[in-house]
Amino acid sequence: MNFNRHSELEGKHAFLSPSKMSWLRYNKDDLRSAYFNALAAARGTKLHSMAKDLITEGIKVRGNKQTFAAYVNDAIGYGMTPEQPLYFSQNCFGTTDAIHYKDGLLRIHDLKTGAGQAHMEQLEIYAALFMLEYERALSIRPDTTKTILRIYQNDDVIEEEIEPEKIKAIMDIIRERDEWVDELRMES
Repeated sequence: MNFNRHSELEGKHAFLSPSKMSWLRYNKDDLRSAYFNALAAARGTKLHSMAKDLITEGIKVRGNKQTFAAYVNDAIGYGMTPEQPLYFSQNCFGTTDAIHYKDGLLRIHDLKTGAGQAHMEQLEIYAALFMLEYERALSIRPDTTKTILRIYQNDDVIEEEIEPEKIKAIMDIIRERDEWVDELRMES
């Protein structure tokens, strides 16, 4: 049989996709909620991409203190690198929205474009991944690094300085869970 090509659909996923079949059980309100959540996620992806480009080019956003402008302008002001991957292993890695390290100061910022509750724990994991990735090569350690984390959401900035012991604890958990996943890979 000669199947229809549909080359314009390659790499795309339909909202009512067979791979996300839970929509079969949605009522109209559930479908509405899922649809608008998907739109918000797509908007967030576009905003992150735009922020990366603006930060990379050093183009500040004028005239307001809204979440997006504050995030972009602060990242430029602090000389941050946008969308930087941090790698510990094939089991544990992630991409920060913006990160900067210099002279014992680590700064990680996160742009939240959705309405859902933001959690500082995500940024704490990024800090631990940073330490794990650079501790051997550059002798960067939690006890010799001041770590400042910021979440930008709903026209507010939440900032926290994380204690070295907390980062060390997360590093230990990452190492342990990484070993567990490796053991599971051996079993499969």
